[in-house]
Amino acid sequence: MKRRSKLVLSTLAGAAVVSVLAARAFAGDSSAEPVETTVEVTRGDLVERALAMGTIEPEVEVAVKSKVSGVVRVILVEQGSFVRAGQPLMEIRPDPTPVELVEARRQVELNGIEAANARRDLERQEALVSRGLAPAQDLENARKRSDEAVLRVRMAQEKLQLLESGSTGGPGGTESVVRAPVDGYVLERLVETGNPVVPLSTYQEGTVLMTMANMDRLIFRGTVDEIDVGKLSEGMPVEIKIGALPDARVRGVVRRISLKAKKAENATTFPVEITLEETSGATLRAGLSANAEIVIRERRGVLTLPERVVTFAGDSTWVNVQTPAGPQRRVVRTGLSDAVQVEVLSGLEEGEKVLEKPTKSIE
Repeated sequence: MKRRSKLVLSTLAGAAVVSVLAARAFAGDSSAEPVETTVEVTRGDLVERALAMGTIEPEVEVAVKSKVSGVVRVILVEQGSFVRAGQPLMEIRPDPTPVELVEARRQVELNGIEAANARRDLERQEALVSRGLAPAQDLENARKRSDEAVLRVRMAQEKLQLLESGSTGGPGGTESVVRAPVDGYVLERLVETGNPVVPLSTYQEGTVLMTMANMDRLIFRGTVDEIDVGKLSEGMPVEIKIGALPDARVRGVVRRISLKAKKAENATTFPVEITLEETSGATLRAGLSANAEIVIRERRGVLTLPERVVTFAGDSTWVNVQTPAGPQRRVVRTGLSDAVQVEVLSGLEEGEKVLEKPTKSIE
């Protein structure tokens, strides 16, 4: 019985030792010698970039409006159609109120009466002047009043015609057919048949019927963070990446950098415009979201090292180099960085091994 108890105790003790060793192997024995890893100093290319986020947009987008009021009678083109300047886009049917029609018709009658009176006064003044009973100046004044009365009659008739048919007729006259102001594509149609239309005038903006643009002249409009704006200048090369077109290679140059910042969601950004110079045959559409990587500086074929192995302490910069005699601290001078790799200006040679920084453990 005692022999069996000793055997059980020995078995349990052996299991406990195995468990401790397994736990140490899993968690890493602190007494074990750490394995030092190194990275090699190599040559490569470094590019410092600033990121701008925005969209692809037409350089000029035109809002099409009507010069007459009414309702949309018929739409002649569809969204996405290409049209030439002067081509009919839609027709506006006048929709005057009964009061407006009555007032316009009565105004024609009143102006006609005034014109008839002015004509009779002109004839009377001509007779008096021919007899020497009135000065010539009275005749000139009478002729002027007659001409003005005739013009008022014509204006009242054209207003009535515009209310009734939507057109004044004649060259240069106002008509209810809305025509394309420029060559381009119809980007968006904002009204439907039967919708009311407010005309464009000097005191009101008017209803936007459609938007048009020349899709051959697209640009990138976006914003860049205030941290990078001081490094930018017009003419810098840009590579644009479009999420919807991952294979498209679009390049451009910085055209304009705003002098005034925009604040949104506690962030300060500056608007930028980038001219597209190369699209590699990609079909671009207005409103595509894109990221523009603006090349600030670049270095080709320089010594590079991962920035994580470099220690920056005050005014000194150093790394630990692996040598036959063991690790050696080496002061280095760095240059351009892309936040992953850093340029080595002095202190290291190509092919040298640099030790990784020790991993900090949390106890």
